[in-house]
Amino acid sequence: MKRHSFKIILNLLFTMLFCWGSLTAKTIVVCNSCEITSVKTAIEQAENGDTILIKKGVYNEHSIIIVEKSLTILGEDNPVIDGQLKGTIFSVKAKDVTIDGLTIKNVGSSFTKEYAAILLSHAENFTITNLTIENAFFGILVEKSVTGLISGNTISGNATEEAAAGNGIHLWHSKKVTIKNNNIFKMRDGIYLEFGTNCYIEKNTSKNNLRYGLHFMFSNDNEYYYNQFENNGAGVAVMFSKNIIMHNNTFRKNWGPASYGLLLKEINDVDLKHNTFEDNTVAINADGTNRIKYYQNNFIGNGYAIKVHGACYENEFIQNNFMHNSFDVAYAGRVNSNKFDNNYWSDYSGYDLDKNGIGDIPYRPLKLFSYLVNKTPEAIVLLRSLFIDIIDFSEKVSPIFTPAELVDENPKMKRITW
Repeated sequence: MKRHSFKIILNLLFTMLFCWGSLTAKTIVVCNSCEITSVKTAIEQAENGDTILIKKGVYNEHSIIIVEKSLTILGEDNPVIDGQLKGTIFSVKAKDVTIDGLTIKNVGSSFTKEYAAILLSHAENFTITNLTIENAFFGILVEKSVTGLISGNTISGNATEEAAAGNGIHLWHSKKVTIKNNNIFKMRDGIYLEFGTNCYIEKNTSKNNLRYGLHFMFSNDNEYYYNQFENNGAGVAVMFSKNIIMHNNTFRKNWGPASYGLLLKEINDVDLKHNTFEDNTVAINADGTNRIKYYQNNFIGNGYAIKVHGACYENEFIQNNFMHNSFDVAYAGRVNSNKFDNNYWSDYSGYDLDKNGIGDIPYRPLKLFSYLVNKTPEAIVLLRSLFIDIIDFSEKVSPIFTPAELVDENPKMKRITW
């Protein structure tokens, strides 16, 4: 009975403290004609739970630091924080910080320091929303932080060379971060994760970036959906990671001599479904990948749809559409235990006498010419010649150079819809 009464008293005390905090929290207004004209000054005067409302105007400030204060910083009518190229603009090392509705521009740049529009270090439960970040070195840099939302932001830089550019959204040793509805362009990488876990990346547009639209390194148990990666140096690189879900993304127009829509290197246990790869030099470049499920994806008008290198085991290519690619499949090693089944191949010329929608003749997607180009890249100039059609046909009839076991036993007669 006494223990029960003690719990009731504790609950009442916590409730009273919460209500007291809510009653004492205040709003500090910042404007060019107000008593407080500086965001820095407002933060210095603020206490836990306060809101700082920044009115329309231009504020020339940088090195705005929030330490151990839970604050909400709101912009009204899109105020501009101009860092004047002097370094990081906002630095946050606190719990429960929200920054919303600002334009932040002119971040400093450096070859030795990672200056950012917003730096979150050892932060928790943060919300970074509805910002316009212009002329960024790094846009939003998150390090050793947990549980946050980065949403509705537009981030752009003027990157011309990788060594002098930063990333749009950069996560390092962080977890449980949701990144959604952001537009990122003209950075080094659009979104970069290194040692990032349990992150959710959705409905972002990452385009015209120097290197990658999205870049994973040593980042496990992450998911990304409905993102668009277009006209980047390369679309997406997922490297040295495991347990990744990639659904409903679009990889377009990632062209170049060493470019691809998606690079998979040393990764395991990935679910890759309902994605569209269109007009890329190489749609998917796979090296050292195991137990990848390529289900119901579209490969349209790429140079190579699938380029498989060594050490790839137990991968499944099921019910994908391979349409009008120069090469559907290229293989540099053994087929191992990889499986191709029930795919649609636009180059398939077989027949379906029993009308069950599946071709009566198995399809061999690996052309001899693809094998030759892998060995001698200069041979690509012969791509449309009659001679190439003849040697490809002869290899299909009697495989000698290409793996005989690389075959789709049940090719679809019509494009697959889902």
